[in-house]
Amino acid sequence: MTPVLRTDALGKDYDETVALEDLSVSVGEGERVIVVGPNGSGKTTLLRITAGLLEPTSGRVVVAGAPPGSLPARAATSYVPDAPVLYDDLSVLEHLEYVGRLHGNEAWEDSAGELVERLGLEERVDDLPARFSRGLRQKTSIALGLVRPFSLLLVDEPFVGLDAGGRLALLELLDESAAAGAAVVVATHQLEFVDQASRCLGLRDGRLVYDGPATPGRVERLVS
Repeated sequence: MTPVLRTDALGKDYDETVALEDLSVSVGEGERVIVVGPNGSGKTTLLRITAGLLEPTSGRVVVAGAPPGSLPARAATSYVPDAPVLYDDLSVLEHLEYVGRLHGNEAWEDSAGELVERLGLEERVDDLPARFSRGLRQKTSIALGLVRPFSLLLVDEPFVGLDAGGRLALLELLDESAAAGAAVVVATHQLEFVDQASRCLGLRDGRLVYDGPATPGRVERLVS
């Protein structure tokens, strides 16, 4: 199977700080991958390079057969960052319409309606999410990541700030995305996704120290 995501000897330096070093992995269709490691281990850097937001120092990344940041890779990749990025003057619904239409989802209204209901945003669709609490902003960001088509879903620390209902809804949505064929990659230091993940990538000081089954005991050791 052709991987949706592949990195070959990927490296990223910030001046004298090594964020990623010699990272080679591949992720196929329908895989549920949890990326764990201590703070500063390179999780966010990996996702941002894959999303085309950072340039690697060495090595390469291929997303759906194309380099990150290219039109084919951007069309294939949906990225939910750890800090929601929202427009000050657009409502939740206007955000969803903009992202859905931009990425060619002709049924964006149906998708948006289902997402806001499942994430508990029905009463807030006409409000400006830039003024929301951290949890509501996170729910909006998740909805924006899922209202568009994708074959690779990158999610960075999605559980921070979510209430119990939001965490449950997110887990269900991630599972459904993978079941529909998307590769799902979640970088987190929390354990909610472990039971659903088919695979764990453990990073430490920018290096891959584990690539194997996602078990709670193993993940706990890799996070600390």
